[in-house]
Amino acid sequence: MTLPPSRSIKQPPRNGLCPAAGGAPWGGGGRRPLRGGAMFDWMAWTLPVAVFFTCIVLMLVGMTVWEVKSPTTERRGFLPIATTRGDRLFIGLLSAAYLNLAFVALSGRMVEWFGLEQEPSIWFSFVASMALLGWIMRKG
Repeated sequence: MTLPPSRSIKQPPRNGLCPAAGGAPWGGGGRRPLRGGAMFDWMAWTLPVAVFFTCIVLMLVGMTVWEVKSPTTERRGFLPIATTRGDRLFIGLLSAAYLNLAFVALSGRMVEWFGLEQEPSIWFSFVASMALLGWIMRKG
């Protein structure tokens, strides 16, 4: 069934929403969608990043095993709330992430402030953030 010309549905203008070069309907300048090993190509996989994510996975596995073997109870430390091990891990991971972000944000300025030849290594931030996480887990 076709509509008469006076009742045809007008298509809105595409305004640049045509397929990308090469005819790929998903855009991206002809790039293929993420498949297989290309899933993490967008991320800069350096040794510190791989160590960071490996540590998080190992912590989560360790905390799961620990929780199954010995269920946690709430306790109070220096944090203003009663927390379980999982709560302290979450708070510690957030604190470690903020410390790393602050280090990355200030590392360029550290060159100027301290007269360094190059930006300080990210390993300093990693060690400091893991120490902070350990302190929160133990005393928090």
